Amino acid sequence: MTHQLNTFDVDQFNLTKYLFFTGKGGVGKTSTACAVAVNLADGGKRVLLISTDPASNLQDVFNTEIDGKGVPIVGAPNLMVANLNPEEAAREYKESVVAPYRGKLPESVIANMEEQLSGSCTVEIAAFDQFSNFITDKTTELEYDHIIFDTAPTGHTLRMLQLPSAWSNFISESTHGASCLGQLSGLEGKKNIYKEAVLNLSDHHKTTLILVSRPEETPLLEAERSSLELSDLGIRNQLLIINGVLGSASDPLSKIILDKQQDAIKNIPKGLTEFTKFTLPLRSYNVLGLDNIRAFFKSDQFDSTKTVTKSKDLKSIDALVEDVCNTGKKVIFTMGKGGVGKTTIAATIALALANKGVKVHLTSTDPADHIQYVIKDSENITLSKIDEKEELRNYQDEVLTKARETMSEEDIAYVEEDLRSPCTQEIAVFRAFAEIVDKAENEVVVIDTAPTGHTLLLLDSTQSYHKEVQRTKGETPISVQRLLPRLRDEKQTEVIIVALPEATPVFEANKLRDDLKRAGINNKWWVVNQCLSMVDTSDAMLIARAEAERHWIEKVREISSNSMVTIPWVQDASVQKIGKL
Repeated sequence: MTHQLNTFDVDQFNLTKYLFFTGKGGVGKTSTACAVAVNLADGGKRVLLISTDPASNLQDVFNTEIDGKGVPIVGAPNLMVANLNPEEAAREYKESVVAPYRGKLPESVIANMEEQLSGSCTVEIAAFDQFSNFITDKTTELEYDHIIFDTAPTGHTLRMLQLPSAWSNFISESTHGASCLGQLSGLEGKKNIYKEAVLNLSDHHKTTLILVSRPEETPLLEAERSSLELSDLGIRNQLLIINGVLGSASDPLSKIILDKQQDAIKNIPKGLTEFTKFTLPLRSYNVLGLDNIRAFFKSDQFDSTKTVTKSKDLKSIDALVEDVCNTGKKVIFTMGKGGVGKTTIAATIALALANKGVKVHLTSTDPADHIQYVIKDSENITLSKIDEKEELRNYQDEVLTKARETMSEEDIAYVEEDLRSPCTQEIAVFRAFAEIVDKAENEVVVIDTAPTGHTLLLLDSTQSYHKEVQRTKGETPISVQRLLPRLRDEKQTEVIIVALPEATPVFEANKLRDDLKRAGINNKWWVVNQCLSMVDTSDAMLIARAEAERHWIEKVREISSNSMVTIPWVQDASVQKIGKL
């Protein structure tokens, strides 16, 4: 039984002037934003499409060189497209904040300041700085009927901008002590522009926030989290588009996928139920070029006579396990964005090592109990589970208790927001991991979530410079101090990057790898999970999707110098199942 939601159709709406598309990487928000922009322009509306995504591929989508000011698209009169570069803006902004201190503070403190301003929060602020000009500029407002943003600000960014203490002298004086808010120190002159931008965002007559997700549990939960954060800030003018819905099934594999998607739609998270919801069908093609953009809402066509072309010389998970055994690695992290399967891969590796007689300690943040059920009988495995929420609460309490000894209530509000950042959660969880690793000297420790390079450098700067810089991050435990050098020793540590065979997950995984390199941490192995191109199907749509995957499998092969494991798509992506592949 299929659960019917209306298919999204631009012509059904009187869309607001400002449209913000938001969603996790790989859900199709760029494709959807581009299709909306082209359809509106084809209907005679004057449209400006702006991307603030650091991994934007708008140039490929429109096959046109695009800059930050806006270029017309040949073949689509009325459409202008701009590709802002928040990473470049963040670099320039970081230098503007740090430059006045050069020569006045020790080099160690300058290095710490630079790292504090190297995180994703700084990039988000830089992005908001760029698009706030578009959402508040009166000339631009008059020139276009619709201004569309591919990538919306998060609730964390907007709360930062609304904090009274974020504009106080406290920030200016303590730039080098703030991991996520220090970047506001030089923005006093833009306070009114940001205030107007936030007001425009929450005005339902002017703005619609479009949440884009996939018909899968994890992306829908992520969409719910974003939605609730934004709703709490008064931005309730939201609608949900569930992209990539399979319309029918013609073989056993497509039937499994269809049923799984329909189950996710039926059990949509409670926080999304109040909003208008639409679906978009799964397409066989990559949304590149005007023809495909125009077809995205309307039609698909694929060759029903094709069969899957299998990639050659692919390695199984056994090759990775054998290498880890032979090299005597002691600490193994699996790393990747949410929903790629890193927890299951970590458990699969742990079980394979245990079956070889290696004593393994597996630490998981996965709330599900099925992993413990599957591997609890192995004599060579010990298990521990880390409650991310509890660790974050404990860490926040520790920091706030310390802060209240010396700070005003206004500045406490600043610290509280700082403690909501993604960096803080990583630090809190990583401290718990460090305690476990510190106790497990005689075992191989397998951990299902790795901290980013930025977080590691934050911890390192805390460890190295805490006597010189009065920080609000709490003390760095001795276990963390011991673990950081171990992580940088490639003879002891292996960081395994897990991705899916699609454009955005591969781009994002490669950025994570660059981030780790910056922190001095080596990565050798990659796992490309859930590959349709490795399974047998006669469904024409799935065959077309499988063909599109092969490009990204080969891309990872190139990036990893062929240190790549591929895992077939399986219905039950469990430890037991993957371990037998």
